[in-house]
Amino acid sequence: MLFNRKKNISAVAIAIATFISTGVAIDLGDIKAQPSPSDASVSTSTRNPNSWRNAQLYTTLRGHSNWVNAVAISSDGQNLASGSRDNTINIWNLSTGELRGTLKGHSEAVYSLAISPDGQTLASGGRDNTINIWNLATGELIRTLTGHSDAVYSLAISPDGQSLVSGSGDNTVKIWNFATGELIRTLTEHSDVVNAVAISPDGQTVVSGSHDKTIKIWTFSTQVTVRTLTAHSNWVSSVAISPDGQTLVTGSYDKTIKIWNLPRRQLIRTLKGHSDLVYAVAISPDGQTFASGSEDRTIKIWNLNTGQEIRTLTGVSNSVYSIAISPNDQTIASSGAERTVKIWRTPQ
Repeated sequence: MLFNRKKNISAVAIAIATFISTGVAIDLGDIKAQPSPSDASVSTSTRNPNSWRNAQLYTTLRGHSNWVNAVAISSDGQNLASGSRDNTINIWNLSTGELRGTLKGHSEAVYSLAISPDGQTLASGGRDNTINIWNLATGELIRTLTGHSDAVYSLAISPDGQSLVSGSGDNTVKIWNFATGELIRTLTEHSDVVNAVAISPDGQTVVSGSHDKTIKIWTFSTQVTVRTLTAHSNWVSSVAISPDGQTLVTGSYDKTIKIWNLPRRQLIRTLKGHSDLVYAVAISPDGQTFASGSEDRTIKIWNLNTGQEIRTLTGVSNSVYSIAISPNDQTIASSGAERTVKIWRTPQ
């Protein structure tokens, strides 16, 4: 995601939600289109990390009129959501690339997205300082969460679907009851914009990355900081936790990616493959690989265990702000200043 600068925004969110696809309202049956076996099914075995050596650009999705700041894929692999500087969220069929609908509820740019573990609910954060909660099947705007005083740059939903964590330009991390929208706690230990948040698979740990160049590790139950990591020399733009909860990956404006042992809070290695700012990192669901996106207009795929670069995906004409990997580890969605979403796939 793109976090170029901190801005104070005073705007009234548009309390309108529409779901439009080729001019026809979408109901529950339409949006749950039959999945393609190759793309929607969840992988049940560990893939060879080297399978990404043959990844190719599959298709380019066009539907936004401005930068696409965020992408997210549902847990069943059927839905892809993209959030844009054009203030909208598009919902796509990941298998076919068909545009299923457009959500309109933010009054300014959409910076962050998160889909609930059951695939039923979407959370979106915007430059209008709000978080919108949507029914992903119907496009209904369920509620709007207010409490941040600046843009909402990052969102994460707990594995049990009960809690939502948000990071903002107001320098805070907020924890919400996802079901009710109630604000539970505000964490205020960062001294600058919070660009990124993640929750561990066991739901016990929250990680946040900030313009203050630090990564903070919080105990979810007590919301107390247990460690501050300070190895990056510039803004921390992205954080991701491996499925087994053992590894933390962080990306930074210092052009590096760092891999950490999360339980021990120890730096394992630093990767220097990108030639410009690193905006996004995402770990594959099988925990074998991760992908990174950069200002250098490339997406790199890495072996998480060794730090070896597996493949560089080119063919992007502008910065890459966000990356998501499908549940079957065969598809990567990327977005950025190109105003499109690109779909990359490995051979079957």
